[in-house]
Amino acid sequence: MEEKYRQQSSDIIKVVLFGPESTGKTTLSEQLARYYNTVWVPEYAREYLQRKWNNERKTCEPKDLLPIAAGQMKLENELTKKATKILVCDTDLLETKVYSEAYYIGNCDPVLEKYAVENTYDLYLLTYIDIPWEADDLRDKPSEREEMFSYFQKTLEKYNRNFITLRGDKKERLETAIEHIEKLLKK
Repeated sequence: MEEKYRQQSSDIIKVVLFGPESTGKTTLSEQLARYYNTVWVPEYAREYLQRKWNNERKTCEPKDLLPIAAGQMKLENELTKKATKILVCDTDLLETKVYSEAYYIGNCDPVLEKYAVENTYDLYLLTYIDIPWEADDLRDKPSEREEMFSYFQKTLEKYNRNFITLRGDKKERLETAIEHIEKLLKK
């Protein structure tokens, strides 16, 4: 049953956009996929939670986290098969774990935590909060951006993930990301 949270093994390079809401992760995912002529894995939670909001006028609850994690990994595993030499992921289970702990007072389902830590990626692109926050139906922490960024950064450090922090406008972020991805491709 837990297999649905496991990342399938692959030889391609996997890059994750990681960071607080409204920091340009989706935009950069699309740009990188276009640049590398590959596919990118969208954030399943957005689709799932937008549907929940539209149908029930409810936001995320703890019971939603495992279905979100399963949906995210299903998407990632399917798109890994279609990727060229690199797969760009708009998020991962470690990000879901961060949100679980931030929203639910340090709590995270043990299954989510296990796979959030076990699944691996070659590079995390931590998106800084230096771009304007944009409201939508799902975003709700505009006044907590610094705290959330710190939480994301500390999580990457805690689990010893290979990461860089992206700052600046869209062009600067894209150039920095490409520079670091190119280093991985040369290895």
